[in-house]
Amino acid sequence: MVGMDNLITGNTRNIAHLAGNPNFLFIKQDVTNYIYVDGPLDAVLHFASPASPIDYLKFPIQTLKVGALGTHNTLGLAKAKQARFLLASTSEIYGDPLEHPQKETYVGNVDAIGPRGVYDEAKRFAEAMTMAYHRTHGLDTRIVRIFNTYGPRMRLDDGRVVPNFIGQALRGEKLTVYGDGMQTRCFQFVTDLIEGVYRLLHCDFHEPVNIGTTEEININAFAQIVNEVTDNKAGIMYKTQERIKGDPQTRRPDTTRARELLNWTPQVGLREGLEQTIAYFREVL
Repeated sequence: MVGMDNLITGNTRNIAHLAGNPNFLFIKQDVTNYIYVDGPLDAVLHFASPASPIDYLKFPIQTLKVGALGTHNTLGLAKAKQARFLLASTSEIYGDPLEHPQKETYVGNVDAIGPRGVYDEAKRFAEAMTMAYHRTHGLDTRIVRIFNTYGPRMRLDDGRVVPNFIGQALRGEKLTVYGDGMQTRCFQFVTDLIEGVYRLLHCDFHEPVNIGTTEEININAFAQIVNEVTDNKAGIMYKTQERIKGDPQTRRPDTTRARELLNWTPQVGLREGLEQTIAYFREVL
């Protein structure tokens, strides 16, 4: 197994448990540059990209490049090795959706030139490139559209709501809610995502598949649960004038494809997943 990352948002601490494993090789590299890997490969999984708003707003050009050049290079590697290819896409494909829940057939409501467009359009291009390689070269491809995922090894400062809330709660601070807190999300635990990705990789299906929980919750209720699980008495602070531009109001996947094709449904409840995630952050805070 080969892992490749330029560490622009990652950290080698996340793979420290693999140090010394003869079956794992880490290569520090930007996949927007030419990729060389010695020997045969069974599959190429392209997960490279800044994924949180703080990161892709800080690195907008790098985000666009990894969606375009990085996807082209990893597809080329898979083609050269005659390997299966899996693209990690995103629920941001749908933008601020006018369809609810979001089916894979929904084409989205995306602001291409807004600040979040660098991530949205990079992933949309990556999907188009993946399908082009499948149709033109017969490459054996997969596309997973990942909905909000959380778990251990996230960065406390990555700007997403789960580490933001947990970090504030563990410090005994009020949780910061932007807007009125009525925007909704569906939070899936990382082990459920991994199982879905694994099943999709071994399924003979080439069009996008949503992987995410359908347990929709508004940010107000989510903040209350985080405070309860961490026993944080500080409460919630609202910044009603500072809702992030382009932030979707609703987000919930239609997971019919995942259920029918992969026999996949999430197994980890929100409180159970939060307890595991909070335990990790207690150690690193």
